[in-house]
Amino acid sequence: MTPVEQYIQSCPEEHRAKLSRLRDVILEAVPGLAEKIAYGIPTFYKAKNVIHFSLAKAHIGIYPGPDAVAHFAPRLAGYRTDKGTVRIPLDAPLPEDLIRDLARWSAERLGVAGNGGSGR
Repeated sequence: MTPVEQYIQSCPEEHRAKLSRLRDVILEAVPGLAEKIAYGIPTFYKAKNVIHFSLAKAHIGIYPGPDAVAHFAPRLAGYRTDKGTVRIPLDAPLPEDLIRDLARWSAERLGVAGNGGSGR
């Protein structure tokens, strides 16, 4: 079991499926990403950190960085955002297309988008 899988398993059972799907969406969006725990949260990287996520009391925090949040501002209008953070309410569906686009854009911006296995 990877450290990210361990993180997900440590979360309340009712949120594990959504967190697992979030992990899968990120890994599918950017082939070749590896995963680790950094700053105490799941982190996806390839030479540089690309995107992170975490479970909070009332939301899932997705951390693509401030440039991504600014770039996607029109698409993020329905979500609470902060400098580098998107908050997905726990009772909302996972916006898979948006998450894919955030991960891909962040990887491309960092110059680490590329081919290869999922890093799992």
